Amino acid sequence: MTILITGANGGVSSALLSSLSGLTDTNLRALVRDKAKAPTLPNVETYVGDLDEPSSLVGAFAGVDVLWLLTAMGPAAPHASMNAVTAARNAGVGHVVRMSAVGAGYDAPTRNGRLHALSDAELQSSGINWTILRPHFFMQNLLGAVNGNTLFSHLGNGRLGMIDVRDIADSAAEVLTAPTAHAGQIYTLTGPESISMTQASEILSDVYGAAIGYQPVDPYDMYETFLSFGMSPWDSAVSVEYGIAYGRDWGDFTTTAVRELLGREPRTFGQFAADHAVAMRPGDDS
Repeated sequence: MTILITGANGGVSSALLSSLSGLTDTNLRALVRDKAKAPTLPNVETYVGDLDEPSSLVGAFAGVDVLWLLTAMGPAAPHASMNAVTAARNAGVGHVVRMSAVGAGYDAPTRNGRLHALSDAELQSSGINWTILRPHFFMQNLLGAVNGNTLFSHLGNGRLGMIDVRDIADSAAEVLTAPTAHAGQIYTLTGPESISMTQASEILSDVYGAAIGYQPVDPYDMYETFLSFGMSPWDSAVSVEYGIAYGRDWGDFTTTAVRELLGREPRTFGQFAADHAVAMRPGDDS
């Protein structure tokens, strides 16, 4: 089996490549725009291509059995997804596993969710076997969110069933290596618990052995901060939209999808925080 991983330099696809790289009966390909930034993993063949440029995809897609389709968030994401689906159909790819977004739908409260709904529908009507994964808010989005003894977030006090990226990657690996069993399925991936940022701060207090408080930040006030992090104006505005939605409990749910796919529970926020304690609170010398 030959599997092609798009978005290979991103957090989810990087974790996915790590999950798959030990397989001896699978040919792994990674699609990158810049070969100098290609992942350095054993048994992974690198192809240079850009989902925005259809002609650059021909070689990478030739002979592929299963495609992992991940597009960067942005207003042009449907264009990239369209090009990938067309390249997959032209190359005779047998199955596409697409990473969508939690709550993707035409009535989603964010532009990102509404755009993903368009691309999900396009894949479903493509004539190619498909599986769609819709992961919840990434726990990794909170890395660096603790400053001193305070957790800062624009998510308000809403509860959400956030998930560790490693569990997304493991779930994707399961689907990619046994695609027939998951054909025509949409899996919404969450963690095992729906918690608020206040509860997250209490968990962090146990991790650090010191009281960690929670300071909510108005989502609108975060727009300039997101820009200062290097995010585009569109991505920054959509992140504000997500903050507003989550603050209204839009994300207050969990599913059993990870457990059903992997035969184990997804990681709790406590497990994630313990594993990433330094990255959660950078600059801490304690």
